[in-house]
Amino acid sequence: MKTLALAMAVLAAWPSVPLAQTGAPRYQVDPSWPKPLPDRWVLSGLGGVCVDAQDHVLVLNRQDVLEGDLNAGRLAPSIIELDAAGNLVNSWGDPALLDPRLHSCFFDNDNAVWIASSPSGMVQRYSHDGSRLLFQIGKKGVFDSSDGTARGKALNSDAARFFMPSSIFVDPQNGDVYVSDGESANGNRRIAVMDKTGAFLRQWQPDGMVTVHCMTIGKDGLVYVCNREGSRIQVYDKKGAFLKNIDVPWKSYTAPRDGTPKESGGSAVALAFSPDAGQRWMYVINQNNSQVEIIERQTGRIVSSFGRVGHSPGEFDQPHGIAVDSKGNVYVAENRGKRVQKFVIASQ
Repeated sequence: MKTLALAMAVLAAWPSVPLAQTGAPRYQVDPSWPKPLPDRWVLSGLGGVCVDAQDHVLVLNRQDVLEGDLNAGRLAPSIIELDAAGNLVNSWGDPALLDPRLHSCFFDNDNAVWIASSPSGMVQRYSHDGSRLLFQIGKKGVFDSSDGTARGKALNSDAARFFMPSSIFVDPQNGDVYVSDGESANGNRRIAVMDKTGAFLRQWQPDGMVTVHCMTIGKDGLVYVCNREGSRIQVYDKKGAFLKNIDVPWKSYTAPRDGTPKESGGSAVALAFSPDAGQRWMYVINQNNSQVEIIERQTGRIVSSFGRVGHSPGEFDQPHGIAVDSKGNVYVAENRGKRVQKFVIASQ
């Protein structure tokens, strides 16, 4: 019994490591960010967030606001751009072009923005200010399924069409477009790669994934893929060869009646890297525990975390999107919480 008690104590403490031993940054919320939005704007669920070359923050507003909420204001636009101080810079979004269930965004080397919506059957590239749709892969409302609809059987076709795209990354070396196509358990489960003209190149289906919820590529040239329900990040080379897992364990703080912890969104929902040349830190949204895990990228060791469940500043209600700016500030978009928060590095 003593051995069991000791093991449980170690498990409860793991994977926390004293910050002095890791050099990991400590974070605190900036409660003054963002500034109040104009014209009594009402936010709905926020699908994602990304940061451009000027450290401006793009927020994806899903347009799924409750009708009664609009008694107090008006629905905010789909795409909202904020500067580092939290001021509104720009907003845009043509519902005839965009799909309302926005999921993620990515700025390429030309500072144009890519948008993934799920379900939509497409990914899009817009000019930075959103005034022009520059490029599109796939067709809005036409799915890679047996009947072309979201109700059909997923096909995972060797083709440049999608079912439920969740994330985008554009390779700065050759312009290849990587798309994780697998936001829902009913859709595709793959990473699809197209060249810069949109022509299909290759795909792979990551093992053991119910959904393929997020994906990005590090400066090491490796592809990091979120296994949302499997509680891990799976790492591949650009051809799809599996290299390793980075575990993102979680625990239920309230013991379930049947003894089996229940998923409430997953522990590997979205990820971003620190801005240093070696990308030492990886920031992963653990939705099950409503916190952000700080992981040492090379070792896969969780060294710290920040956030907790709640609605006060610094707390989360279904965090869903994450981004990091050039100074190491972390931005988290909440779907159910309907807000975006900024976390700054605390003075040591």
